[in-house]
Parts: sequence; structure tokens; C-alpha cells
Amino acid sequence: MQQCPKSDIETSHKRFVKKDRNMSCEETSPRPREECGICGIYGHPDSAKLTYFGLYALQHRGQESAGIVATDGSQVLEHKAMGLVSEVFSEKDLQRLQGHIAVGHVRYSTTGASTIINAQPFIARHRDQFFAVAHNGNLVNIRQLRDDLEKKGSIFQSTMDSEVVVHLLAAASHLSFKEALTETFRQIKGAYSILLLHQDQLGAVRDPNGFRPLCLGKTPNGAYVVASETCALDLIEANYIRDIEPGEALIIGKNGLESFFPQEKRSPSFCIFEHVYFARPDSDIFGINVYSCRKRMGEILARECRVEADFVMPFPDSGNYAAIGFSQASGIPLEMGVIRNHYVGRTFIQPSQSMRDFSVRVKLNPVRSFLKGKRVVIIEDSIIRGTTGRSRIRSLRESGVKEVHMLISCPPTRYPCYYGIDFPSQTQLIAANKTINEIRDFLHLDTLHYLSLEGLVEATGMPAASFCLACFNNTYPVEPDTGFHKLSLGKC
Repeated sequence: MQQCPKSDIETSHKRFVKKDRNMSCEETSPRPREECGICGIYGHPDSAKLTYFGLYALQHRGQESAGIVATDGSQVLEHKAMGLVSEVFSEKDLQRLQGHIAVGHVRYSTTGASTIINAQPFIARHRDQFFAVAHNGNLVNIRQLRDDLEKKGSIFQSTMDSEVVVHLLAAASHLSFKEALTETFRQIKGAYSILLLHQDQLGAVRDPNGFRPLCLGKTPNGAYVVASETCALDLIEANYIRDIEPGEALIIGKNGLESFFPQEKRSPSFCIFEHVYFARPDSDIFGINVYSCRKRMGEILARECRVEADFVMPFPDSGNYAAIGFSQASGIPLEMGVIRNHYVGRTFIQPSQSMRDFSVRVKLNPVRSFLKGKRVVIIEDSIIRGTTGRSRIRSLRESGVKEVHMLISCPPTRYPCYYGIDFPSQTQLIAANKTINEIRDFLHLDTLHYLSLEGLVEATGMPAASFCLACFNNTYPVEPDTGFHKLSLGKC
């Protein structure tokens, strides 16, 4: 019998409910989508190849397109296309990208169109100079900046907010690179971790709130690496040096590193969802190991809600690490009740309509003989729209599971993100439109419990003031331009 606080049953904003009635919901894409990943190399003869491997490690942050721009300081070469890193680049492509400096990007668009014209890095030539930009994040004053630039004669080639950065840099091209960066980023508001290639220099800039991660490393032969996550450093055997600080601009050139701050320092607003879902578990993000943090989320779940069950299981791979923590803290054995097909690509031939939920079942298949008659605890990292979760629970029920209790390792996501994560409008967020009772019934669960916001913050080991929690509490650190995002322009 579950033993959660009874007071949590009383309102739609509480976390634990018991089953009372069935509801329906009409939804689209079911999961939070990855943002973008960036990687840059300075000072290596095979900079493009190292960047390729860095992007390979960051593939989870974006699967729509990939690109690399390389230079030797005089000529600039690029290659980008739609698809995964392994599909976009061949050995011949990488050999052609000669130079000791390179920047790369993997993209998932949260608002901009998914087309090759929006693939990054974005490259532009102005007079006798060239710029390449790779961006992770969302600019929130993009409409104003774009309108101002167009009035001055700028012609935009894409719907990316990243292109605005290039136009601002070009307008300041009469200044030194440091001065141009200072002038440019004093005008920009929002979330950004950006790499900039300019002539024979590599620049890295992070917004003053530090929404998106960005770290600095160095290879054994002395080449510098800047990447979204430390897992990219690990793959190319680079040693982690430090994070790029919130609000910091770093220029890497022939004279080494030059660090400065174009804007006044602010209190950080790290995106806590990096730890919940986006980052790879082998990365350290904002100084916190992701694997350990997710395990602590599971441990706190076990403290907040006690459920009697035969075993605990995740839906691979989203809830794996919180499930380990929950199992160890609760004493309920951990089992893999569903098996993931690791050989499913991004696309496959769609079956007939009669084969319902095929896109879910092709990736995960329940172990029917093992599940029959069992009481199971499912650990998930989040519920965004609920469609996939409902299909998965139906599959378990059809396998003969006796009871299904779902515990979520973050609070209900009720508000959209304007800082580079594809949380849709509130109309598509299930927790914004249904009570917790209704969500539980929509998913056909016996128990539904969300980790408290206090528990999530506790799992990080940092104070709540360090994080952006807007998707949970509607408190936005930087005022978003909501009208612009409804126009489907912008985004890396």
C-alpha cells in the first residue's frame, strides 16, 4: 500500500493522487526535445576531425542537422547537412576541412524551421573578414534586433536568431574582435552559449545567467577545446580545465587565452532540466555530475513516496539512473521489464493504421512472461505531453501487469521554456491543463507521484537561487518575447 502524504491529494498542484476517473487528451510530440550542441577546437592540425568526435559525443543534444566550419586563418571551409553526425560527414569530408581551428554544431530547432538553410554553424563574409557562429540557446529580444538591423539594410538568409549575431558583429567589424564581441553581446538578451570563429581566433561567449552549459578543456598536445558538455572532452581525451563562466567572453588565439565580461555579472540561472533530462549522465554540468544527481533524485523520490511493489523499472533510457537511486533507497529490486531495441534509426517504414502505437513499440518491448501479475514502479524523468507514456502503460497492462505506479523525477512541467528547450505552449503541456488526478487517469496508472521542487533542488546540492525553474514555477529570469516565439522564428 502506498504511503504518501494525504495532503498531496487535495489540489491540482500537489504531487500524489489516487485513481478516480478516466480522462482524454489530444496531444502531439510526447517528449522534451534536445536543444543544440556545440564544439570548437583551436590549435590542432586535425581540428575538424576532433570536432567531429566532439559532436558525436553531443549527438543527444540535436539530431536534425550537423555542421563543421574549419579554417587555417586565411581560407574558411564548411560542410553541413541534415541528419546525424555519422550520416553528414565522411572521411573525405573531414579531410577537406583543413585548418587548425574548427567549430561544429548539432541542431534541434525549438522554433525555427528544420531546413538546411538553418543548419549551423552559420558563416558569413564581410569585406575582408569572415565569421562563423554556432549557438545553443534562444535570444529573447530577437524581434527588436532583427527589425532594427533590417531597417539599416541587413538582409537575412535564415530564420535563426543566431544570424543576428553575425550581423551585429559585421556592423562592429571596424573594431577589434574583443571590442566587436563586447558591442555585440551588450545588445543581446536571452540564453546563449556561442562559439565564434573569426579569422585566426576562436571566441566563446556565455550569457550572464548561464542558462546553457559550456566548458573549456585542453588536449595533451596543447589544443584548446570548448564544448557544451564534458563528455565531448572525454571522447577526444582532453582534460577539463573549467566552465566558461556566466557572462564571460573568451578569445583563444596565438597569444593564448583572453577572458573578459561584456556585461555586468548577474546571479546564475542554470537550466535545471539539463540535470533532469538533457545532459548525458557521464557529463559534469554546472559543476555537478549528472549521473550522481539523477540517482539522488531517485533516492529522494523513495523518501517522498513509499509504494509496495514487486520491482522498480525504468523505460530505458530516460529513467535509468533515478530508478537505480530509488531502488537502492527503497529496497525494491531493480529490473528491466522492457527491452530497448538499440538498432532503431531515426526513421523506419510506417506500418498500417491497424498497428497502433508502432512508433513506441518498435523501440521498447515488454518482457511479457516476467511482467504478468506483477506490481511495478515505473521511474520516469518527466511527463511533457503524455502521449508516449500512455502508450507504454497500455502495453504494460496488455502484458498482464497487476499494478502500475509511476514516479516522476521532476515536478509537473506547467510552463513553456523560452531559453532553448522545446517545451511547447501551455496548451500542449499536460500538467498545465489537467489536474494530477486527471493525468494519472489519462495514463491509466494506479499511482502518480511527482518529485517536489524542493526535492529536485536538493538532489543538485546547490541552492534554488542558482537555477532557472521557470518551467515549474513560472518565474522567468529574463523576460521572454512570447509574441515572437509564436511566430516560429528564431532559435539556433
